[in-house]
Amino acid sequence: MPTKVSDDRQGIQSIEVGFRLLDVLAAKSHPMMLRDVAKGAGMPAAKAHRYMVSFMRIGLIEQDRASGRYDLGSYALQLGLSGLGRLDPVRLAGPVLEDLCEEIHETVALAVWGNHGATVVRIIDAGGPVTITLRAGTVLPVYNSATGRAFAAFSRGPYLKKLLDEELRQASESSKTSITNLKRQLEKNLTDIRQHGISRATGSLTPGINGFSAPVFDHSGAMVAAITSLGSVGDFNVEWDSPLAKAMLSAAGVLSERLGYNKPAASA
Repeated sequence: MPTKVSDDRQGIQSIEVGFRLLDVLAAKSHPMMLRDVAKGAGMPAAKAHRYMVSFMRIGLIEQDRASGRYDLGSYALQLGLSGLGRLDPVRLAGPVLEDLCEEIHETVALAVWGNHGATVVRIIDAGGPVTITLRAGTVLPVYNSATGRAFAAFSRGPYLKKLLDEELRQASESSKTSITNLKRQLEKNLTDIRQHGISRATGSLTPGINGFSAPVFDHSGAMVAAITSLGSVGDFNVEWDSPLAKAMLSAAGVLSERLGYNKPAASA
């Protein structure tokens, strides 16, 4: 998404006009005829052609000689890869977390998958009467935390499976419940999480504390982080369609989009 600049800063209008053509090409997954690119950009084909010639000279676009169709060029790929290399979810999450905390008035955090599991790397305390015992560096369990369940639902990996299997074994021993029943319940929970796009935990990790956790995806569609919110039972609504859940999903969507993620269109 292009960065918005205030209108009082002077720029070069022709560059902004020409960018509309690149935007049309970038939105499609296949080469296009000049007339279609021009139509999508809302300009005459003759005018669009002049821009395309300049873009080809610098490698932003290329033209197939046989079909005459245009597509993004090698330099556009270099720019894209360079931009992706600069995207740091931890750094970019700061303003998103601050806005979310201000909106929902609950403690929020960012977790990434580290060497030991789901690890909190950034936290913003809402400063409420209930102290949330969560600190940067805290490693959260996969089985019974909202954050861990988000990774279990939307991420994959042999180490994640190993951790989850070990936690299930320990839970089975401590609760005197068969591991088969625990796995069955977990699969049901993960199905619900995938359906709603967000995970939740109701006092299962810390008594009296509820939590939501929404996945953050990068340009490849891989889950790279989780945005988590925590609050006291009674004040923290964990209904799937609650305003709190919607705010969480919106914040995770903003950060995912900033990381280059294109959400697939909903199936019919």
